[in-house]
Amino acid sequence: MRSLAWFIAAILGSLILASVVTYPLYVAIHPLQPAWRFDKVATRLFQLLALLAVLWIAKRRALTTRAAWGYGVPQSVWRTQALWGALAGIVSMLPVSVVMVLLGIRTIVPALDTIHILRALLAGLGSGLAVGFLEETFFRGLMQGAVLRELKRPWIGLLLIALIYAALHFLARVRIPPEAVTWHSGLDLFTGVAAQFAAPSTIGDAFLSLTAVGIFLGLVTQWSGSIAWAVGLHAGWVMMMRATIGITSVQNDAPTHWLISQSDGYTGWLVLSWTLFLTLALIAYRHRPIR
Repeated sequence: MRSLAWFIAAILGSLILASVVTYPLYVAIHPLQPAWRFDKVATRLFQLLALLAVLWIAKRRALTTRAAWGYGVPQSVWRTQALWGALAGIVSMLPVSVVMVLLGIRTIVPALDTIHILRALLAGLGSGLAVGFLEETFFRGLMQGAVLRELKRPWIGLLLIALIYAALHFLARVRIPPEAVTWHSGLDLFTGVAAQFAAPSTIGDAFLSLTAVGIFLGLVTQWSGSIAWAVGLHAGWVMMMRATIGITSVQNDAPTHWLISQSDGYTGWLVLSWTLFLTLALIAYRHRPIR
C-alpha cells in the first residue's frame, strides 16, 4: 500500500497548498481575466500541483516506462482499442440519455437546430477526450498500476482508487462568486467540499455512480492490460453526458427527477444502476466458459 499512500499524500498536499496560494494568484490574474471564477482557478491550480507531485512520485518510484503509465501495448493496438472503446462508450451511454428524455427527466430545449446540436457534440467530444486521457492516465494507468502490483487482493486497490476518483469530482462543485472572495476563500472552498460529504443526501447518488464507473474502468484496464479501452469508454461517456446536457434541460417537477443527481444533473441512481448492470455483464463475459 506504499504507492497508494504516496498518491494520497500528493493529493492532500496539493489541496492544502492550492487552498493557500489560490487567493494571491486570483488577485493577480482577476483584473486580466475577470471571467475566471475563484473556484475554477483553485481547481486548475490544484490539478497543476497534483501533476507536478505525481511526476515527482513517478520518478522516485521508478514509474517511468510507457507500461507504468498504461501505454504498454503497441501504439497501433492502443489506438484501435481506444477507438473501439469510444464507440462502446457512446453506444452504452446513449440508452441512459434516451431514458432520461422518455421519462421526462430532461426535455429537448425549444427551437433546437443543427448548429446547436453540432456545438453540443463538439463540446462533448473535446471534454470527453481531455477527461478520458488525463483521468485514465492518472487513475487507471499510473495509480492503479502501481497500487495493484503491491496488493495480493487487487479488488481492494480497485475499490480504494474508485473511491478517490469519485471524491475528487466534487472539487469543482463549490461556487464562490467574485464579490465573496477573501483571503480565506481557498480554505472556504475546500471546507465547502468537505461539507458536501457531511450531507450525503445531496451527493450520495452521484458519488456512488462515479465510484461504480471507477470500478468498471478499473476492471477494464486490469483485464485488457492497458488504459486504451478505459480512455475510449470514458471519453465516449463524457461526450454523451455533455451533449445530452447541452441539448436538454432538467425538469425538476418530473416524478422521476430523483433518478438523476442534483449535483450535476446527469449522474445518479439511473447511471449507477446502468453501470452496475454493465459491470455484471463484463464480469460474466470475462468468466464465460471457453468452448
